[in-house]
Amino acid sequence: MNWITNYVRPKINSMLGRRTDMPENLWIKDPETGEMIFHKDLESNQFVIPASGHHMKISAKERLRYFFDDGKYEVLENPKVVQDPLKFRDEKRYTDRLKEAKAKTSLEDAILNGAGTIEGLPVIVTVQDFAFMGGSLGMAAGEAIVHAFEVALQRKRPLILFAASGGARMQEGILSLMQLPRTTVGVDRLKEAGLPYIVVLTNPTTGGVTASYAMLGDVQIAEPGALIGFAGPRVIEQTIREKLPDGFQRAEYLMEHGMVDMVVSRLEMRQTIARLLRMLLKVPEAEKPLEPEILPPAVVNTEARPSA
Repeated sequence: MNWITNYVRPKINSMLGRRTDMPENLWIKDPETGEMIFHKDLESNQFVIPASGHHMKISAKERLRYFFDDGKYEVLENPKVVQDPLKFRDEKRYTDRLKEAKAKTSLEDAILNGAGTIEGLPVIVTVQDFAFMGGSLGMAAGEAIVHAFEVALQRKRPLILFAASGGARMQEGILSLMQLPRTTVGVDRLKEAGLPYIVVLTNPTTGGVTASYAMLGDVQIAEPGALIGFAGPRVIEQTIREKLPDGFQRAEYLMEHGMVDMVVSRLEMRQTIARLLRMLLKVPEAEKPLEPEILPPAVVNTEARPSA
């Protein structure tokens, strides 16, 4: 027993009236400059650090709240699929990992779909949450993305996708890889209908996701400093045994080399995408878009099924 820490310090704190329940996350450190930022100030700035412009990771729910007009949107329920088709287990059961991820994020899987408006334009938005098992693409996530494309087609709305992923979900093996062509078909169907598809690449977007729907947008946008690529820089350096250029696979480097169309701050994302949609949909700037037709909720197949 340490009498200084267990008795003297609590006694002094109680005498001085100090609170002992001070939140640990009241201040957040800028990873680039080391500057301490007050959490409330950072939240009001959409988790973009004012001094350095560093973009912190945000949850899917926060992303939708910041993006839609007045933070209001309709959540599209994800279709149900088989949870653990391969009965996979490594250090722990896959089902246990899913339970932990669901408890951590309050999401059913890595994808959250929403319907709403941005500057009055009706849109469907799909967001990957990196906090849910690294935003990995499994059957449930793939089915949710395909469902978003189907709803966009049904309601005749553009689709904006915010990608954040480490790639395919290894616990689902080949069934995970099958989601790559399935989501690509969804992109093709949307384009055949003449509806815009805009992709926003956030930090990080890697693996099989960049080999499918994340790189097929009519316009490719990236957040500043986002890591984007198939394999990580460390893996590439070990493979080719050469030092990579500074900033390799970062958003700004990829824009210079033609892989993305523009790098846009999160603070300007909604206005930028609204302007792009008006151009793609040929809606004059001054013209107020028509109120979207009220349609019944999208039909969701609630039967558990594997996606192939």
